[in-house]
Amino acid sequence: MTKIQHNANVSFDGLGIAPRILDILDKMKFTTPTPIQYKAIPIAIEDKDIIGVAQTGTGKTLAFTVPIIQRLSKGKGRALILVPTRELAIQVNEEFQKIAPSFGIKTAVIIGGAPMYLQLKALRKNPRVLVATPGRLVDHMERRTVLLADVNVLVLDEADRMLDMGFLPQIEKIIKFVPRNRQTMLFSATIPGVIVKMAAVHMKLPIHVEVAPSGTAAENIIQEVFIIKKSSKRQLLIKLLDQYRGPVLVFSRTKIGAKKIARGLQQLNRRAAEIHSNRSLGQRKEALNGFKTGKYKILVATDIAARGIDVTGIELVVNYDLPDDTENYVHRIGRTGRAGHKGRAISFATPEQGKDIRNIERLIKSALLIVEHPEFPKEKFIEESKYYQGPRQHQGGRGGHKVFHGQRHRKNYRRK
Repeated sequence: MTKIQHNANVSFDGLGIAPRILDILDKMKFTTPTPIQYKAIPIAIEDKDIIGVAQTGTGKTLAFTVPIIQRLSKGKGRALILVPTRELAIQVNEEFQKIAPSFGIKTAVIIGGAPMYLQLKALRKNPRVLVATPGRLVDHMERRTVLLADVNVLVLDEADRMLDMGFLPQIEKIIKFVPRNRQTMLFSATIPGVIVKMAAVHMKLPIHVEVAPSGTAAENIIQEVFIIKKSSKRQLLIKLLDQYRGPVLVFSRTKIGAKKIARGLQQLNRRAAEIHSNRSLGQRKEALNGFKTGKYKILVATDIAARGIDVTGIELVVNYDLPDDTENYVHRIGRTGRAGHKGRAISFATPEQGKDIRNIERLIKSALLIVEHPEFPKEKFIEESKYYQGPRQHQGGRGGHKVFHGQRHRKNYRRK
């Protein structure tokens, strides 16, 4: 597996992109590629297999959209993009729709929860780009309403998340029906060992494009942790929401938890919506669109949204519950600080979760800043000597003083 070193990005010129596509990118005000786009696009245009590792919010979708459209505009074949969630499928399709119509290339979204007859109608138009979740695509394959014999580009977007969600048997079944003589691209923020094994079996000498170590969080995100009792989470969330005027994304570990948080905020006349797998596709679309347009200031979600929300300008991400899977922490906080914007991520940890915090710090290779709200005294981590080993240097440069939201106090600063 070849590894490419990072180079400074300048512009989309010189990446091998056709002039017609460059004109479209200019009209879209896309003048400077992100690092993953700068490094992946030239390789993908040469029809080589790629494993792309980059932080969330760094433009991975455009990194494969441009090469795919350029390839399809020159010859026959189709592209298949597999994604883990319905929301991400819709957003990937929206990215294609910005360029594909100019070349007469039709797309279709194949996802669960959407009417089958509408998907059949779209498939009859012979779309050359299929964006699909694995489960619904397998349904169509079994009905023989989708044939993959002419697919010459296969993309697994957020590949690690798909494997976390148990899609591996379906992905393996799909790949069996895709020609072996194809280009394969994997993109994600983390690349666990199972993906490396998959690459060895299903890819041809893939080039490893890594613009940040796997698991690295974006540098422009301020990350903080409150150590509080579980019973104090709701009150602290309300206090924090009073301090931030922009869009806020709140993550719950469970569907029931997300519902309770959202309903509780609604009872306080807060503009909140919920998004999780118990909601219908229509309800999830309405919640996400409402969040994008400002109808809702707060969106409460489970990890299904960690890879499925691409909203510029999310001011704050709150981990109301720490994720079950440590790697999901990176994907959650990656919903803020996107496209070069600054962001903030605040996590609530209970005294029993010292080990979870240490695991997150090992993943992101950085210490999290422990903060305290004046109305919610900081708790101690249980088994502190085992999980939490005294003061650590914080890379955010806050000078080692106690941090309150809205004020700073230098006196009597010490770890409890």
